Amino acid sequence: MKTRLLFCLLSLFSVLIAAGANWPNQRGPHFNGSGGEDLKLPAKFSPTENVDWKAKLPGTSAATPVVWGDHVFVNAVDHEKKEIHAICLSASTGKVLWSHVVGKGRVHLDDRSDFSSPSPVTDGKHVAFFFGNADLIVYDMKGKEVWRRNIVPEGDKYFAFQWTFSTSPILFEGTLIMQVLQRDVPFSFAGVPRGKDGANKIPSYLEAFDFATGKPAWKVERKGQAVAESLEAFTTPVIAPTSDSGDKLQLLVAGGDALSGHEPGSGKELWRWGTWNPGKIGHWRLVPSPVAGKGVALACAPKKSPVYAVDIKTGELLWKSEDKEVSSDVCTPLYHDGYFYVLNGEFKDKRLSCIEPRSGKVLWMGEIGSRSKIEASPTCGDGKIYFQDHNGEVFVVAADPKKFNLLHRVQFGDKSMRSHRASLALANNRVFLRSKDTLYCLGK
Repeated sequence: MKTRLLFCLLSLFSVLIAAGANWPNQRGPHFNGSGGEDLKLPAKFSPTENVDWKAKLPGTSAATPVVWGDHVFVNAVDHEKKEIHAICLSASTGKVLWSHVVGKGRVHLDDRSDFSSPSPVTDGKHVAFFFGNADLIVYDMKGKEVWRRNIVPEGDKYFAFQWTFSTSPILFEGTLIMQVLQRDVPFSFAGVPRGKDGANKIPSYLEAFDFATGKPAWKVERKGQAVAESLEAFTTPVIAPTSDSGDKLQLLVAGGDALSGHEPGSGKELWRWGTWNPGKIGHWRLVPSPVAGKGVALACAPKKSPVYAVDIKTGELLWKSEDKEVSSDVCTPLYHDGYFYVLNGEFKDKRLSCIEPRSGKVLWMGEIGSRSKIEASPTCGDGKIYFQDHNGEVFVVAADPKKFNLLHRVQFGDKSMRSHRASLALANNRVFLRSKDTLYCLGK
């Protein structure tokens, strides 16, 4: 009996360790940019230093690599061959375990992005890939296709979205959740019709599927008072605890000039705060996803506007940033060990700020020193914050609420590309860095 009990406890401990060691979605195991608590990660590296392996990929992507055990999931677009790829690599060697061409022909709608921007998501049994053409495909861990569907409504070709749709799927208790925040009227952009012309307005919505079978689980409309492009959001919803004790969970959705909290098992809206756009400006699309910690949810208004903090339990506004440099147009903030870190990738010298969650007090603000735009979101593990700029320069900053300390900066990739957007994944005591068409695995 004692032997059996010990075995069960060891098995449970192994599961918990595995969950902390993985990077299962765009923002990591806690949906906030932080990795597992016991990670050991390098502070310094280069294209030739502390490289465990590097793997050539078929093309580019802004998606974050997703890691579970010995599996690294990445997607890519080969612009020359006009192919969309879903790929699984070995996390220990970089060897391709399986690879599928999931689409051919059109791979982008504009000159700023392509269909491979959404990040995969996995639970260690299945993995879902979603693409900007609305194809949603689920595989088992060996690469066998389990189910697929295109989630654009029948009769439509693309979402009612000006640029390329790039929201990532997330998982909650066996359900795959998709967020579609789009314009409520059809229109045309860059010569491509968007949305279906009909008698009723086009809805924004949340939709969930059974992850294992693809059967619909629930779907709710997510209404908004915004207008035109301001209804559109590149954001990904997140699962967040209402306090650090993790007693209750909510689904946070940012977009359409509002932040809302929902029941993650049904999509039911519990509260809503808005707006950062009282004048109803029509071109304020939203890019940064929400992030939560200490019972506080952050929403970053676009185009050099403030950051807003909302109480997750009540939906009441706690504070908004007063310093114009505490802002983020693209980068999703990080929550780590009791503090928010907001990366302003638009400011001249680029700034990272450390902020107390409930008071909004700025503890420090540090200059990154990059002259290139930053769109990758910061991720953190082992007391270190990682991100890269558009030119492929990678930065490591100490996650220290007492002072700003830039630990390392190094050039990866091709400066001429100027569109390195992928966030770094932190798992298995390794840093997974996507630089143009190469994936690096960096360790000690």
